Amino acid sequence: MPFITPVRLTAPRIADLIARSELSAVFQPIVNFDDGAILGYEGLIRGPAGTPLESPLALFAQANAEGASIELERAAAKVCIDAFARMGYDGKLFLNFSAGAMRQIADASDDTLALLRNRAFEPGRLVVELTEQSAIADIASFLPVIAALRAAGAMFALDDYGTANASMNLWVRLQPDVVKIDRFFIHDIASDPLKFEAVRAMQHFANASGAQLVAEGIENEVDLIVVRDMGIGCGQGYFFGRPHAQPLRQVTDDAREALRAGHIAVFPEATRTVGASPSGGMASAKMLVHAPALPRQATNNDVLALFNRLPDLHAVAVVERDAPVALINRRSFMDRYALPYHRELFGKRPCLQFANASPVVIEKSMTVEQMAKLLASDDQRYLADGFVITDEGKYAGLGTGESLVRAVTEVRIEAARYANPLTFLPGNIPISSHITRLLGHDAVFYASYVDLNHFKPFNDQYGYWQGDEVLKFAAAVLADVCDPTRDFLGHVGGDDFLILFQSDDWLERVQRAIHLFNEGAQRFYAPEDRLAGGIHGEDRRGNPTFFGFVTMAIGCVRVQPDGGPPTHTSEEIASVAAIAKRRAKQEASGFALIDVDESDRLLRGHTDASHLAHT
Repeated sequence: MPFITPVRLTAPRIADLIARSELSAVFQPIVNFDDGAILGYEGLIRGPAGTPLESPLALFAQANAEGASIELERAAAKVCIDAFARMGYDGKLFLNFSAGAMRQIADASDDTLALLRNRAFEPGRLVVELTEQSAIADIASFLPVIAALRAAGAMFALDDYGTANASMNLWVRLQPDVVKIDRFFIHDIASDPLKFEAVRAMQHFANASGAQLVAEGIENEVDLIVVRDMGIGCGQGYFFGRPHAQPLRQVTDDAREALRAGHIAVFPEATRTVGASPSGGMASAKMLVHAPALPRQATNNDVLALFNRLPDLHAVAVVERDAPVALINRRSFMDRYALPYHRELFGKRPCLQFANASPVVIEKSMTVEQMAKLLASDDQRYLADGFVITDEGKYAGLGTGESLVRAVTEVRIEAARYANPLTFLPGNIPISSHITRLLGHDAVFYASYVDLNHFKPFNDQYGYWQGDEVLKFAAAVLADVCDPTRDFLGHVGGDDFLILFQSDDWLERVQRAIHLFNEGAQRFYAPEDRLAGGIHGEDRRGNPTFFGFVTMAIGCVRVQPDGGPPTHTSEEIASVAAIAKRRAKQEASGFALIDVDESDRLLRGHTDASHLAHT
């Protein structure tokens, strides 16, 4: 059998593909969220169908290997422009270019903008997107390129913002008309607090710079509604249409319905914990007492002289090579020195003789959570002696036990306003913010105040640890019945929760929560108490009373917009929901609803929220 040499098929050269007109264009719609209109299309290039070079990634990789990237970009632009002009579509055409290709666009010797006019396509309909493929070595020399594009009527955009070379530096220096947010930040933004915060930061800067934002990579309704409610005006992605040679002239009915959805997105909340708080350095700065230190070789007489000179100094640190090695407490030192002959016997001896050789040391960069561990530790010397504060290991000053307790407490209280430290659910500030958003968008919702019956006697008998487990169980049940894309769940404090329902089946969800909690809460009781149906305890007046199992009560109020500007505050809404909660606690079902007419009367009465919320 004769030997046959295998033939290796090689990919055609980019120049040959261009010469044989084997490149084709596809287009993906870019949608305006306000009216659902397609404001333009991004033109994308494809290689010969069914070949390894069909995908743009393979196509440009081949061009890069051949040193023909700019030639491919220019050819791709011409193909996209020709195809778009033939289709006769309205709107703008978005085209991708590298920095090198953009320089050639603005070059009079290769006037692509003139080429547009020859193809009956006005430059005013073109948006030139700077891709993130390569860095711009000299931004200053690139500014005339942008100026030339704008002078011809075209708009300038930054593509894939937030990745690779698409940086804040470019945004500030080039001042784009449009910034397209990379799909990484948009995908799953509805459930990712960090992506949400990153996009919100981009939005703030866009508002300041006047740039229009386009969210890329929108693939589902949930992400779309979050982006829409953030105030970003435009977007593109598979949810509106995949790239196609004959793209849609208008969005689908499903996409239009999603854009018109009446419910307001529940923004993902970043849980603010004390440990992650940047307030640690700020707290240590507040606690810092600038105080002189003594060298290791100092004597007890030196310590006495320092305390006599500075009567408010609670302690003195002993240092060696700027690092603290001991701490001397004022009270204990002065009490010892008051003893007969103490000064004569020990005055000239080293000060370390009466010093604490292992003082509590707090580094300035320490988090508040790390400081809090000191409060819970067995070593409580910091309460009397105070502690040493260091900056990168070097002595910086002193702190008192009182200031440490105050600093940790203040930060914990502030953190709890944003997220409950037990359940990690949003606290009062996010709750109030979401109510304000609902009112501002004329959304119909049900403010539902949740409370636990007989929780205090359970807590008193079984202890706070077991009580916390019941609260965490209640939070889990409520989270389970909520639709996280429509229903906002917050923890007011203690055994009080607030749900802002936008789900159409809100009543079924409320009833399911009550049932699931009432059934599951019994497992927290001892067997004998479960058999007895509850526990014996004392009421608020100290009278012996039998209390049934902990159960859930939910009072709801329907908030109906009147079409005008909001006339009620978040506090007023919460106060009326608190009234409904009080009624629910009196119902065997654990549920009460205040109808629209009554809620209007109550809201017009401007009920005192601070009184009702704690009733």
